[in-house]
Amino acid sequence: MTSPHPPATPDEHDEHDELELRLGPIAHGGHTVARTGEGRVVFVRHGLPGELVRVRLTEAGAEARFWRGDVVAVLEADPGRRDRHVWAPADALLTWRRGEPPVGGAEFGHAELPAQRRLKAAVVAEQLSRLAGLETVVEVEAMPGEDPLGLGWRTRAHFAVDATGRIGMHPHRDAAVVPVESFPLVVPAIDELRLSALDLRGAARVDVAAPAGGGTPLVHLTLAAGADRQRLRRELDRLAAGREVSVTARAEDSRELETWSGRPAVVEHAGAHRWEVSAEGFWQIHRSAPGLLLEAVPAAAGARPGEHALDLYAGAGLFTAALADAVGPAGSVLAVEGSPVTSADARRTFTDRPQVRVERGSVDKVAARLWPGTAAPRRRRSPGRARAADRPDVVVLDPPRAGAGRVVVDQLVALAPRRIAYLACDPATLARDLGRFRRAGWRVRSVRAFDMYPNTHHVETLAVLEP
Repeated sequence: MTSPHPPATPDEHDEHDELELRLGPIAHGGHTVARTGEGRVVFVRHGLPGELVRVRLTEAGAEARFWRGDVVAVLEADPGRRDRHVWAPADALLTWRRGEPPVGGAEFGHAELPAQRRLKAAVVAEQLSRLAGLETVVEVEAMPGEDPLGLGWRTRAHFAVDATGRIGMHPHRDAAVVPVESFPLVVPAIDELRLSALDLRGAARVDVAAPAGGGTPLVHLTLAAGADRQRLRRELDRLAAGREVSVTARAEDSRELETWSGRPAVVEHAGAHRWEVSAEGFWQIHRSAPGLLLEAVPAAAGARPGEHALDLYAGAGLFTAALADAVGPAGSVLAVEGSPVTSADARRTFTDRPQVRVERGSVDKVAARLWPGTAAPRRRRSPGRARAADRPDVVVLDPPRAGAGRVVVDQLVALAPRRIAYLACDPATLARDLGRFRRAGWRVRSVRAFDMYPNTHHVETLAVLEP
């Protein structure tokens, strides 16, 4: 069906047109899929499958393979739609009335949490089926102690800074900066800093971290060229009024970290373990994620006393700690992390654990150096098999959104551990990698999914593989 606008051919539509559409199934990336009367595919955000809506086109054109748009009015709502979005700046129905796009960061905030989890489960199952050839039923598990609205869970956040020095966020696929007063998905300790009241001109980006169990929050500034450090330091001194807070900074073109107040790291705890994590370092952002994953991931890997464990994309060493406990003094854990900042965090943490070794570098290059038998062959054939004496017994990997990729998967196949626990924040790249494992003769023993990012389309998935 078409909107109240005059009839138009596909060539005549531009990105400001509105269409009346019936929304189809959910797609990876937070969109529903709809089709115009002429058969044009439109990826629509802020809707639910089956709804009849009016869509404002945000990207359109005769040469485009598909269009994109936002829901601006709901004519027939799904029962899973909330009466009120959790965050007004991310509510497309409200912002487009002012002629402004919604900010990102809460693109599923229009849906009740059970509806969000059903959508995420459908996406995971579809990706596993299409890319890995794996047919499985997936249930997305709620996080322990979750807020009824899915708020207050982020222990880390980053903000852009507009020309006037106010913190803000970007709309979807847009470089514009929309100022924000608060962000309801963060833990209260971050919102209580009231960063929106500061003039942060000269900062290109602001990263904030607050320990889930309480403790000193950390604000890190990425400084643009020519930043007035003296003025910014005076402005940041306002944060210290009545509270304890650490502040660090780094120029965009420099490796040197400047500590302006407090300490240059956040102290995190999970189980019986303690980590110091830099503001630029990696840590699981849901307040309940470290505790849950500290048990779930090493248990999935099943390391035993005296074994050798490999922790890839190890970050600050969340899983390294649990693996070291499992293998004991007679075993060993090799943690591989590419980030200089985060690998330094891990080295500090495990200084007193002789069975733990931290290697900095890209996973594929470290593996090729330590196990030459895993190097990619020159001709097209199965990768070489590493010597049995050298191989790890179990592997944990938690790669970035791009996934492990062909080279690393082939290296792990060559290493032939008895079990792999693969934690992923992107179901598409996970499914791609699982498909490659399966074609190499591995089987997927189990798949779990966790709702670690409520009110967004993101989902965390844990797969266990055995040869």
